[in-house]
Amino acid sequence: MDSKEMRAAYADTLLELAAENPAIIVLEADLMRATGTGSFQKAYPDRCINVGIAEANMVGMAAGMSAAGKIPFAATFACFASRRAFDQFFLSANYAQLNVKLVGTDPGVTAAFNGGTHMPFEDLALMRVIPGLKIVEPSDPASCAAMVRLAAGTKGCVYIRLPRKVAPYLYDANEKFEFGKAKLLREGKDLCFVTLGSLMVNEALKAADMLAAEGIKASVLDALSLKPLDAEAVLKQARATGAIISIENHQIAGGLGSAIAELLAESSFGGKFTRIGIRDEFGEVGTQDYLMKRFGLLAEDLTSTARKLLGSS
Repeated sequence: MDSKEMRAAYADTLLELAAENPAIIVLEADLMRATGTGSFQKAYPDRCINVGIAEANMVGMAAGMSAAGKIPFAATFACFASRRAFDQFFLSANYAQLNVKLVGTDPGVTAAFNGGTHMPFEDLALMRVIPGLKIVEPSDPASCAAMVRLAAGTKGCVYIRLPRKVAPYLYDANEKFEFGKAKLLREGKDLCFVTLGSLMVNEALKAADMLAAEGIKASVLDALSLKPLDAEAVLKQARATGAIISIENHQIAGGLGSAIAELLAESSFGGKFTRIGIRDEFGEVGTQDYLMKRFGLLAEDLTSTARKLLGSS
């Protein structure tokens, strides 16, 4: 299966957009090499601004540029995009009803050796309470490119949660994406994994294969958008399977699991539901593989949870 760095998909799409639209602007908080936007700086040096390690200032500058008619994409590590610059993004961009696209990279365990201080397990929870904000986490390079294009072409603020590393293609270049529309990657009758982001979508697909070998048919629903959540797709799977498992590289509180729990509770869902994610812990230093195992995010953990939910173990 072909693959590509997610940051390369992001940067390449910005280059294409910039060629089409002179309003596209890139802002970086001294992480241009990490984000992969060096190519954008070379092509459009007057439209790429490195503000230094000053994330709140970056968001404020992006808001000002938006007010002047630009379409700013401001990127930094997700821990800084959410925790450090939250007030500026809340007030200067969202409350002001501007057009800022904020990109948070290295979400959750993908922060790896940067450790607990840089490991955002809470960014989705913070962003989800901002009124009107769209929140997306692409699952492959194709959806990444599409979401960046959607963000650029949609008036209003967007938070894009973006792993930087290589991810396999799950969709082809002609696939159509919309904010608030999930994609069913695997269909089964016994339970449904609802998940978000390249890391966990691929683990869910592995888990579905493992369960299939045991005679358990699992659906895999790629949420793509946390806000708006595709309530229709989730409820359809809930009714079809009677068992939903949310999976996220994030605290189980406040993110995808909470959004689905609220949806199911308000719909009088009478089936089974559980959440997989970080359970009220801080991050730590380690390889991504170690951290996936440490926090119970591997396919083996998903299958174990599925068996317990179905009462088969």
